[in-house]
Amino acid sequence: MIKKKLLIQPIQRACVIPLLFVSLMSYSQLVQAQLTNSIQNAVQNSHFQSFQQPKLPRNGAPTGRRRAGAGRNPECPKSLASLTALVPGDGGKSVLALTVAENPTFWFYVPELPDTARSAEFVLQMQDGQDVQNVYRTPLTLSGKRGIISITPPPQPQYSLKANKKYHWYFHIYCGDVGKTSDNFYVDGFVQRQVLTQVLDSQLKTAKPREYIAYSANNIWYDALTNLGQLRRANPQDATINKDWVDLLNAIGLQDIAKEPIVQHYNLEK
Repeated sequence: MIKKKLLIQPIQRACVIPLLFVSLMSYSQLVQAQLTNSIQNAVQNSHFQSFQQPKLPRNGAPTGRRRAGAGRNPECPKSLASLTALVPGDGGKSVLALTVAENPTFWFYVPELPDTARSAEFVLQMQDGQDVQNVYRTPLTLSGKRGIISITPPPQPQYSLKANKKYHWYFHIYCGDVGKTSDNFYVDGFVQRQVLTQVLDSQLKTAKPREYIAYSANNIWYDALTNLGQLRRANPQDATINKDWVDLLNAIGLQDIAKEPIVQHYNLEK
């Protein structure tokens, strides 16, 4: 009898693992089904649950500058201190946020600018440990109008984000002639691309054209903001779109610029 028990016990233990795996699979499928139903209800009932603001990372995780803050050059316009990146963060700090786009769009609030402070620069770098590689860099000439702008790097493969890699971006506004000065106000942050899953793709189709509902529910920040921003620019009088835009920016603590107009989009070709 003892030998039989010794033979039976390993078999019983081995059976626990497949059952636990099936249980976890069922729970995961249940959670995804509930999320899809929630998205479908949000679309039908025009009810939007905003993006969940992440906490500031610890243990050396990257943070950037979400608000430009004060500058050192007294000749630079004081208004430049309000330059803001539309990304998750806490106060003046930005945190890593996600995208599923190979060429995501970046959004910024720019104050009214004099002629002497309209030269800007956008920089995108890939970080691999201590190694930093320049991916894209371009000068921009701003209009000087107060409001929100967006920047989309070129769609060529050499500028595309690789999956699961961290990228560091910068947006500078210079005081005076860029060729003669290094004085600038800037914001910076981090983005990482995730592979689009079949589950998320199905949720996006359910939410269309308000894909931001699905992106927001999955904490895909850059794409939620871009889809909602494009809808707001195309439908400036749509009360639902305007409210959802305000709610989305309120969720990450940028309520002070939530009602600013979208004034320009830079769709860069090269």
